[in-house]
Amino acid sequence: MKRHTHLTAPTLFADSGAVRYAYRRFGSDSGVPLIFLQHFRGGVDHWDPLITDGLGRDRPVILFDNAGVAASSGQTPDTMEAMAEHVAIFADTIALTTVDVFGFSVGGMVAQALAVAHPHLVRRLMLLGTGPRGGVPGADARVGPAATRDVPTLDDILLLFFSPSPSSRAAGRAFYERRQQRKVDIDPPTSPQTMRAQLAALADWGQARGELFADLRALKQPTLVVNGNDDIMVPTINSYHLAQAIPDAQLIVYPDAGHGSQYQYPERFLVHAREFLER
Repeated sequence: MKRHTHLTAPTLFADSGAVRYAYRRFGSDSGVPLIFLQHFRGGVDHWDPLITDGLGRDRPVILFDNAGVAASSGQTPDTMEAMAEHVAIFADTIALTTVDVFGFSVGGMVAQALAVAHPHLVRRLMLLGTGPRGGVPGADARVGPAATRDVPTLDDILLLFFSPSPSSRAAGRAFYERRQQRKVDIDPPTSPQTMRAQLAALADWGQARGELFADLRALKQPTLVVNGNDDIMVPTINSYHLAQAIPDAQLIVYPDAGHGSQYQYPERFLVHAREFLER
């Protein structure tokens, strides 16, 4: 029987009773499922098919819209911890007892909160373009207008996710083309409520609670931290803090790259990610 892929997997719904979560599942039928947690205002259509299909060769891949996001019902919470609880509820609703987690940007913050609150659910963590609670702020002044535009343009995406070099921008355009390949069963755009709630969650995440990074030092999961060397959204120094705080963490910083470094170097990233998940 032919497997579904990023482009063909139907949108499914899991009803917890309180929220009807939209998700897509494809890839291998065996292995530990890998849940993808998306960036600010992002939904299931905003991932790179090269990466999702590449990782799906050896495991089930699950793309997920959190509560209130795009096709999921309910209201988007205004803290990362509350968003993480929805991930745990979703996993329970579809009978997942062990998962690996791919968290990008805001999704990486939610992934950390999930691992802290539900350590027995999460086997391995991949944290991309993200930072710890109470980490170093300092997003470039250009980020706000580009990230909050009603419909982000290609130029916005190139600014936010890639470096200014010609090679990085060329990789960004190629990523943008790959991201547009799905033409049917498209996820609706995220709402203004989601944007407001996620902005509030980001502001809250910027505030330390108790001893800085103490929760991360208690994590037992093997963790892969990935970023570009010049992230203008979540400054790259935050990735070093994550790698230093989490006991079993390794750090990869890609050259001449920004917030979406995995989209600039998808083939190289797949080698690193698959080795991390399989070892």
